[in-house]
Amino acid sequence: MTYICPVCGYPGLYEEPRTETTGGSDEICPSCGIQFGFDDEAGGDPARRHEVYCEWRQSWIASGMPWRSIGIQQPANWDPTAQVRKIINN
Repeated sequence: MTYICPVCGYPGLYEEPRTETTGGSDEICPSCGIQFGFDDEAGGDPARRHEVYCEWRQSWIASGMPWRSIGIQQPANWDPTAQVRKIINN
């Protein structure tokens, strides 16, 4: 089972980014580079966390939507524009 990044829509996360009981997963999205449980703490405020996700997304888009992982190779058919479109339209 894989999970979707709430920032960029990458569908290949190995852990749920956040849960009510455990908080952030500490996984780093290989697509946009956010680390859940670190970059998205937002003082524990869910509304502020949503703002953090939106700000991170806008920054990533403004930088050209680069693949951020060094250790995980970019998928051959990776389409960051389509990926973001799915997360924004839901």
